[in-house]
Amino acid sequence: MDIKAAIYHYCNYQERCHAEVRNKLYELGCTTPVVEQYIVDMIEIDMLNEERYAKAYVRGKFRMLKWGRQKLVQQLRLHKISEYCIKKGLQEIEGDIYDETLLELAKKKRTELKGEKNVFILKSKLYRYLMQKGYENDLIQETINRVLKPE
Repeated sequence: MDIKAAIYHYCNYQERCHAEVRNKLYELGCTTPVVEQYIVDMIEIDMLNEERYAKAYVRGKFRMLKWGRQKLVQQLRLHKISEYCIKKGLQEIEGDIYDETLLELAKKKRTELKGEKNVFILKSKLYRYLMQKGYENDLIQETINRVLKPE
């Protein structure tokens, strides 16, 4: 298969960042000048757009995996996305839905931990779980207090 057709298909299948396309081109055996030219060509025909990629990535990971902003930022940085595009991507998350998702995750985890009698251990497990999902410290504290309030 022609390299140009292969990379076109690769970018057409789903949104890709520059780093993913660059790695794919190196896998296909291209040299650095050729790789850079293909990337420029893909940008010119709007097959490659990091802002669009960041928005799609944030929407997908938040909706499907319920990741918090911190984890999303961390992962986008690993993909070498610019700070501008990261900010644009994070705007895809509405504040109300973000808070509802965090509360939903906390409640779900709370029911999983219903056998835990020690409140401090329960809070610690909830906190670690929500931190691992990438939510902010202050929001986690508020949410844990809301979830454990009725007791």
